Amino acid sequence: MAVLDKKRIWGWWFFDWASQPYSTLLMTFIFPIYFTEAARAHFTALGQSPAEAGASAQSLWGYGLAIAGICIAVLAPILGSVADAAGRRLIWVWFFSIFYVLGSGALWFLTPAGDNLILVVAAFGIGLIAMEFTTIFTNALLPGLAPRAEIGRVSGTGFAFGYLGGVVSLAVMLLFFAENTQTGRTLIGLAPAFGLDPTLREGTRAAGPLTAIWYIVFMLPFLFWVKEPRSASNTRAASGIRPALRSLWTLLKSLRHRRSLTAWLISSMFSRDALNGLYAFGGVYAAAVLGWPVFLAGVFGIVSAFSAALITWLGGRADQRWGPRPVIAVCSVVLIAVCLIVIGMSRESFFGLTIPPGSKLPDAIFFACGIAIGGAGGALQSASRTMMVHHTTPEQATEAFGLYALSGKATAFLAPLLIAVATDLSGNQQIGISPLIVMFIFSLLLLTRVKPEGEPEQ
Repeated sequence: MAVLDKKRIWGWWFFDWASQPYSTLLMTFIFPIYFTEAARAHFTALGQSPAEAGASAQSLWGYGLAIAGICIAVLAPILGSVADAAGRRLIWVWFFSIFYVLGSGALWFLTPAGDNLILVVAAFGIGLIAMEFTTIFTNALLPGLAPRAEIGRVSGTGFAFGYLGGVVSLAVMLLFFAENTQTGRTLIGLAPAFGLDPTLREGTRAAGPLTAIWYIVFMLPFLFWVKEPRSASNTRAASGIRPALRSLWTLLKSLRHRRSLTAWLISSMFSRDALNGLYAFGGVYAAAVLGWPVFLAGVFGIVSAFSAALITWLGGRADQRWGPRPVIAVCSVVLIAVCLIVIGMSRESFFGLTIPPGSKLPDAIFFACGIAIGGAGGALQSASRTMMVHHTTPEQATEAFGLYALSGKATAFLAPLLIAVATDLSGNQQIGISPLIVMFIFSLLLLTRVKPEGEPEQ
C-alpha cells in the first residue's frame, strides 16, 4: 500500500501548477482570442468578409489541433509502454518539457497582422503535444502517491491547485502585460512590462514566453521532491521498443476480456475530446460571436478559473466519498447544458428571443458558462484519472495512462475537425459547436457499463 509522502505529493501537485498556464493562457483565455484577432485581420486583408474571416480563423485553429491530436494518439501508448519497460518515467517528463518550453515561447512571433500564422499554429501544436506527453508520465506516478482510498482527494486537489496556478498566471498577465487595445494600458493602468510595445501587441504576445518561463520556474519543486520510485527500475527486466510493443499488444488484446476498462476508455475518449473542444474554442467563440477583446476575456478567465478551482476541489472530495463515476456523470450533464446554451446564444438573441442592443445579458450568460466549463471540466478530468487508477496497477501505470491518453487522443482530431467542418459547412460558429453534444451523450451511455471499482487485474 502506498504511504503518504507529503513533500512528494506537493512536488507532484506543482506539475499541475506549472503546466496550467498552457491551458489557461494559451488554450482558453488569452492566446486563442489574440490568434482570432490576428487571423481575422489576415483573412480580411485577403478579401474575406468579417464573418468569413472569423470562420476561416476557427477552421485553421481546428485543423491545427486535429493534427496535434493525431500525433498524440499514435505515439502516447507506445511511449508509455517503453517507459514502463525501461522502468523510468521522469526522464521522459524532462525530455518533453524542452518542447513544451520551445513551443509555447515561439508563440511570440504572431504579429497583429497575422504574420507567421502557419508557423505559430505548428509551434502551438508542438507545445500541446509536449504538455500531453509530460502529463502521461506524471499521471503514471499517481498510483504510488497515496493509498487507493486517498487517490480521489489527491487527484482533485492537484487539479484545483493547478487551476489556482492558472488564476495567478492570468492575473500576472492582465496586471502587467496584456494591453487594452484602446488605451494601450494593462488592467491597472500600467504600460506593458519591460517596455513592450502595445501598438505591436507585445504585451499580449508575451503570453507564450510567460508560459514557458512559468513552467521552468515552478517545475523546480517537482525536480527536487519527486523522485523515481525505487521499485521502478525493477518493474520490468527488458527494455527497448520491441519488448515494450509486445507488452502493449498484450494489454490491447486483454481489452476484449476487460469490458469495464474497454467501456471506460471509449467513454473517456468521447468526454475528454469534447471537453477539449470546449476549452479550445471557447475563446474563439467569445472573440468572434460576442466580440470580446483579449482584455475582457482575461478578466473573465480570472473569475471563472478561481471558481473552477473551488469546484474542482469539491469534486475531489465528492470523488473520495462517492467514487469517480457519479462525479463524471454529473459533470457531463452540466457540460451538455453549456453546449446547448452556447448554440442558442448570440449577441442579438437567446434561443430566438431578441436581446436589446447593448445588453450585457450575453456576457453574463457566457461568464456563467465559463465557470461551469472550468469547474465541471476540472472535476471530470480529476475523477477520470482516478477511474483510470482503479483500472490499473502501479507497475503498469505508464502503459495504462498511455492507453488512457490514446483514448483521449485517438479521436482528439475528431472534435476540432467536426467543429471546423460544421463551421465551414454552416458558416455559423454556434452551429459548429453542436457535435460536442453528441460526443458527451455517447460518453454517458458508455459510462453505465463501467464498474465503479474498476478492473486492476490483468
